[in-house]
Amino acid sequence: MSKGIAENSENYQPGLSIDCVIFGFHDNQLKVLLIKTPYEDKWSLPGGFVPLDQDIDTAAVTVLNDRTGIEGIFLRQFATFGRVKRNDKHFEEVVLEHFKIPEKARKWFTQRFVTIGYYALVDFLKAIPQKETSGESIEWIDHKEVPELILDHKEILDKALQTLRIELNLMPIGYNLLPEKFTMPELQKLYETILDKKLDRRNFLRKINNIGILNKLEEKKSNVAHKAPNLYVFDKEKYDEVLKNGLNQGW
Repeated sequence: MSKGIAENSENYQPGLSIDCVIFGFHDNQLKVLLIKTPYEDKWSLPGGFVPLDQDIDTAAVTVLNDRTGIEGIFLRQFATFGRVKRNDKHFEEVVLEHFKIPEKARKWFTQRFVTIGYYALVDFLKAIPQKETSGESIEWIDHKEVPELILDHKEILDKALQTLRIELNLMPIGYNLLPEKFTMPELQKLYETILDKKLDRRNFLRKINNIGILNKLEEKKSNVAHKAPNLYVFDKEKYDEVLKNGLNQGW
């Protein structure tokens, strides 16, 4: 939340907010982007309010950029969270005083908020937070080591991860998350990290080849201790076609 919002709350949709779950994958690690404000000991997802003059999807991009400085990420809406008292006592006196919110605007912040969840899966070395808000921390944290979060943000995070795992059965992943040339074990590790389970090597190879989005190269991976595995690249045209039409298989 910024001072600008506090002073111009009438320009935002009452009772509606957005929270973004940004998963980052790199070097076989799945991380989530979290924020900690100077007035709160707990961490939170990047979130904010919806401008009256913006569509919901546009507002999600705006919120993410305002809170983290990250832009150019495709966000997918995955769920809405609206328990009656989900934000009960969140904007307490210490928070309202911190942002110097005038008395007439305080009722707006203490009303019930329904939040819309968005998620994205990105290479966290490329999606580098640029935000320079004084006193606010932004960090990539391993998804298995997430500390206590504010409000129902743990529930939102868990639902986003569940959605991501389900959608692995409906669409391909890997483009922009792996090097341009990669090995089959590296691709399998990507899936295993997100699914949090081991996959049978032969079954994975059969299923991924049946999708038809890979081109096997004549090259082999160099500088490896054991037998050098073949390198692959994504067939971008076929990848986009499958992405558009969807998959129907399980992992």
